[in-house]
Amino acid sequence: MTTVLVHGVPETPALWDALRRLLPGDSVALRLPGFGSPRPPEMTGKDAYATWLADELRAIGGEIDLVGHDWGGHLTMRVVSAFPGVRVRSWVSDVAYGWHPGYRWHPIATMWQKRPDGEQSLAAVRAGTPGTFGQLLGPRGLTAAVGADIDAAHDETMDGAILALYRSAWPNLDAGWRTGSIDVPGLVLVPTGDVLDGVDPDEVLIQNEQIARTTGARLQTLDGVGHYWMLQDPQRAADTLRTFWAGAGSS
Repeated sequence: MTTVLVHGVPETPALWDALRRLLPGDSVALRLPGFGSPRPPEMTGKDAYATWLADELRAIGGEIDLVGHDWGGHLTMRVVSAFPGVRVRSWVSDVAYGWHPGYRWHPIATMWQKRPDGEQSLAAVRAGTPGTFGQLLGPRGLTAAVGADIDAAHDETMDGAILALYRSAWPNLDAGWRTGSIDVPGLVLVPTGDVLDGVDPDEVLIQNEQIARTTGARLQTLDGVGHYWMLQDPQRAADTLRTFWAGAGSS
């Protein structure tokens, strides 16, 4: 069995380093195209990235426990719901609420979906105004080491990848990626401290609960941690995953 971990936006595989040291068996942390790596011309949005992830999983082969964070969670859910030929034994996402038909993107995402607002916003972050990603995401639980890795990778290529993903998902993911029951055992993680301005945490919990029921996934809240739960408490993150895998018959 191989654990495959998929980071989100704006991140790099370094996000998973602390957690990987605590996981059983083999693990692979994938790097999304454009996030510290070249972005092929065909990577034009969410569908292309989902196809890329499916191809990566086929190349890895064997039994896979798939764990996605942020946009990595969206891509994880798309693969297990729309690519039946890919062998995935279990899946985990911490952004399942984003698949709810009533979900509306947070203010930053909405800005990135607009032209030229998105380009101007990301160029400013690249220049360190009002701060780099590493600095801006620190209050959400990002560590300095991972923040430095993200900042080193942040360039115009990453900006293009970010904009392509968000602009391909308007007005929300349900509009193009509507899902129902998923045969693969799943876990919806809900870090209760993951709160953004303009987002109602109670509504997020309700949407997570509804998507968990729709997909047939389990739901697990993580109190006291936020968006970067795998960095804020890697031991609890590892224990949560191991418990889920044991119950799902995956490890």
